[in-house]
Amino acid sequence: MDRKMKILVVEDDLALSAGLCFELDAGGYLTVAAYTVRKAVQLLENEEFALVLLDVNLPDGNGFELCREIKNKKPQLPVIFLTANDLEEDVLNGFDLGAEDYVTKPFNMNILLRRVEVALRRGKKEQNTDKNQWSDGFLLLDFKTLTAVRGKERLPVTPNEYKLLKVLTENAGNILPRKNLLEQLWDAGGNFIDDHTLTVTMNRLRGKIEDEAHTYIKTVRGMGYIWTGGAQ
Repeated sequence: MDRKMKILVVEDDLALSAGLCFELDAGGYLTVAAYTVRKAVQLLENEEFALVLLDVNLPDGNGFELCREIKNKKPQLPVIFLTANDLEEDVLNGFDLGAEDYVTKPFNMNILLRRVEVALRRGKKEQNTDKNQWSDGFLLLDFKTLTAVRGKERLPVTPNEYKLLKVLTENAGNILPRKNLLEQLWDAGGNFIDDHTLTVTMNRLRGKIEDEAHTYIKTVRGMGYIWTGGAQ
């Protein structure tokens, strides 16, 4: 796992919720528990999650409706239903609403952990196939609207920095030689960016998008840079 991904556990059974959070935390994830639809909506509005585990029957609402709301606002956020509702029509309804998986109670925890892993991997792959956007749940880069958000903070990113980020993310995992980057980066007036300017721009960009827990750009000495996507 690249680093700890945050999972929202929406389950009103306190004992089951605690057990799920314990096992997921032990598996390397970070969990946040919500026992009601209202609390889940509040958390989704204020925090970024990599996945939602969702019960259907909740004290103040219905998990199906919450899933519909999640997919309307954040279509790329993976949802796994975890419920006692095992009727075929319920399972089909869950998938029709866009859920990545539907797990019925009782369940095997090891199998659930594997399903979570698969859903996260699939969701990340789908997110990163959109050339106009890159996201890992913490950092969001939208190249169409030229917006960048780290956590809940909107970042002041310049046009050249967006251009640099787009080249890096489109070639994630591959070393980009400095020469290649220099050939693709021009300032607003059409002037060529020199080697020193590239170094300064890269350092400034790192200061904006990275923190102690999130490193995205790696320098390969004597060669260039590589977008690691947060992998350590």
